[in-house]
Amino acid sequence: MAIDIKSLNHTQLNDLIQKAQARQQELEKEKVTRAREKVFAVLKAEGVSFEEVFGGGGAVRGKRRGTGSVAPKYRNPADPEQTWSGRGKRPRWFNDALKAGKKEKDLAI
Repeated sequence: MAIDIKSLNHTQLNDLIQKAQARQQELEKEKVTRAREKVFAVLKAEGVSFEEVFGGGGAVRGKRRGTGSVAPKYRNPADPEQTWSGRGKRPRWFNDALKAGKKEKDLAI
């Protein structure tokens, strides 16, 4: 099927592009499905389960280690209850202290 893209207007060309991208996604899904079917066929032929080969549901994805709080590195001299770990956005008191002429090492714990 040959399409003369020079004869297409802007709307027709955009429509063609969208249809082509949708078809690419369909082909990719079909490819993954075929690969999955092949893997399961091999596992079945060998008489083993997916879980036996690749591990059971015990693995937790995305679990972060050490999600506890981080020890503070800086303390507000005006209010010792205010601390900052040095991670993330600087607190207002930290920026104000720097503007007032303090240095980071002056605020360090």
